Amino acid sequence: MKHGWTVRLGRQAEQDYVEILQWTAKTFGERQASTYAETMSRAIEALEDGPDVLGVRARDDIQPGIRTFHVARHGFAGRHFVVFRVAGSHINVLRLLHDSMDLPRHLPAADDHLP
Repeated sequence: MKHGWTVRLGRQAEQDYVEILQWTAKTFGERQASTYAETMSRAIEALEDGPDVLGVRARDDIQPGIRTFHVARHGFAGRHFVVFRVAGSHINVLRLLHDSMDLPRHLPAADDHLP
């Protein structure tokens, strides 16, 4: 059921997506990269139901208004977080970051906006 939420990927999130899949293909092969692309896409698409879907975590400790959503969903493994901020009826995906990364170090300033 659609609730009027629009999910937008910022330039850096789009670049993260491409780089993650390139690394996955090089390391684990094209088949695994394809599977992981679907896993990440499903996580991003789940946000179309809103910023409070099961598994979303408010991360004001990182930056005010930041939320994270782990890509591992419904039996699909994943080591990345969708990092986003809500703006009106939009969910702005800022980054796709590996769960071992120092998240605050890789986020834009709080007053940065999507291009």
